[in-house]
Amino acid sequence: MVTFPVQLWAQSLPFGQMNPRAVQERREKEAADKGAFIIAQPYSPAEALRQARAMSASLAGLKPERKGVVDVYVLAVGMDSDPVFGREAAEAARVLATRYDAQGRVIVLANGTGAQGGSTEPVIPDANPDHLAQALAQIGSVMNPQEDVLALFITTHGHWNTGLNYRDGDRAIGNIGPVRLARLLNDAGIENRLVILSACFSGVFLPALQNQSTIVMTAASSERPSFGCRAENDWTFFGDAFVNQALRQPVPLPDAFARAKTLITGWEVASGVAPSMPQVDLGPQAIAWMDKIDAKIPKVASPPRGTPAFSPNPGKAAGN
Repeated sequence: MVTFPVQLWAQSLPFGQMNPRAVQERREKEAADKGAFIIAQPYSPAEALRQARAMSASLAGLKPERKGVVDVYVLAVGMDSDPVFGREAAEAARVLATRYDAQGRVIVLANGTGAQGGSTEPVIPDANPDHLAQALAQIGSVMNPQEDVLALFITTHGHWNTGLNYRDGDRAIGNIGPVRLARLLNDAGIENRLVILSACFSGVFLPALQNQSTIVMTAASSERPSFGCRAENDWTFFGDAFVNQALRQPVPLPDAFARAKTLITGWEVASGVAPSMPQVDLGPQAIAWMDKIDAKIPKVASPPRGTPAFSPNPGKAAGN
């Protein structure tokens, strides 16, 4: 696990020049520049063993690539322990696996109990940064990096200056910033990437992740929150509109994203909140592999699952 010293958060300006807002902004910028920070208590020996076994099983369970077939490998990550993110990650994995014929090529990582269905056994490994790096490395090692596609879905809280929040109850907190996530993907040697980020301010990742063979889709612009992240929810606004509804339809990926944006806009207007402005960037070389994986889409739509994220009751829209 990449851990930066706690002193990072103890630095201060010279006496008499301390502006609390400026100090906080500087600390956040330092963390973002480094790409990640983690403060964590170690697992108990028993929990460490359970996590190691769960992660080993997930990595070993990946099917190898098929020569001449554009296989999709799905990695769905609920990076915060609020249950909504675990639930969203687990169901997103199922939706993407069905849409892209990826059964047996799926890893789910999630903190908390949302993805476990209430189980106390860590059948699903925690979504810590080490596990994320290991999962990407394993996928990169079994796929054909020039032919196959990674579908990476991450859902969590987000911050405009530090990226994706990481939290595992009271045990660990931190973030993964744009630089760190881009480095993990590059180190795994994965060329063809569909990256879907469901988090506030997730548009901040676009500059770091954009390239010729990558598609990036985010729940919000770099300056806007997204909504629907109450812990008791089954879905965030973006997860419900894009994954639970649009991706279950037999329509191409860009059309699904456009449908989701329309739904989200309506929900935000009805909720009286500022628009989140979901973002998409399609690398020019990604269109070729996108057309190939879209050819796998089932011809018949499947129904949404779970409780809808949008409620007409005032005050239901919580930001990620």
